[in-house]
Amino acid sequence: MGFNIGIKDIVDIVLTAILLFSAYKLLKRSGAANVFMGVMAFIIAWFLVSQVFKMELLGGIFDGVISVGAFALIVLFQTEIKRFFNRIGSHRSWGVLNFIKRYLTNSDVDEPKTDYDLIQIVLACRNMSKSATGGLIVITRDDMLDFYTQSGETIDAEISSRLIENIFFKNSPLHDGALIISNRRLRAAACILPVSSNQSIPKRLGLRHRSALGVTEQSDAIAIIISEETGQISWAISGKLTINVKPEELEHFLSEEMKDVNR
Repeated sequence: MGFNIGIKDIVDIVLTAILLFSAYKLLKRSGAANVFMGVMAFIIAWFLVSQVFKMELLGGIFDGVISVGAFALIVLFQTEIKRFFNRIGSHRSWGVLNFIKRYLTNSDVDEPKTDYDLIQIVLACRNMSKSATGGLIVITRDDMLDFYTQSGETIDAEISSRLIENIFFKNSPLHDGALIISNRRLRAAACILPVSSNQSIPKRLGLRHRSALGVTEQSDAIAIIISEETGQISWAISGKLTINVKPEELEHFLSEEMKDVNR
């Protein structure tokens, strides 16, 4: 007996493959790729036992596990599921809408202010790098990070390189934790961020780098890290870390990533 495969079946297979690959990429960023592979291996084993070889006893056990598996997966991957739907709901995911918004609105007025803000951030990072002053700066995009902002001390000030440097001064009471920048304002300092559980992070990296990865795994924010040990500047975005960058590279990176964002 042959297989009758139509266009609908091909589309179904392609969409399923895309969905599984996207889920794997999302979980890989948070270090849960091994769990995902284990779940997939169990599903394949269940299919072979229950559907192909028709093993009643072992198949019945697998069927019982599968029947409650959906609830177990929700509990196991609740953070990743939240992040997945957040990506879908983010208006950055809809390129056509962004194009229409840029076309209908005049962004030329805001561009000089945006450039000035970025220059102030980069200038602060450069000076902190020279003096080996540790710091963690988070710049929001679509996700406002209100939950993490509330964990720190409210500032609500204009972006200023000197103010940023004073916040992270070693004797400052606000130097521990993260500085969150949102809507072109320094919103809060000494904020507590989630720490990434990704096991592939080099052990030589400290808590600031792990917190930067943690917040970028769970949001579309950009995190900038200045190492207290080496003075190196790094950035994190989408759960990926770029280490030891120059201030000029940081300025170019921020300009590209923030040009379509109303901070």
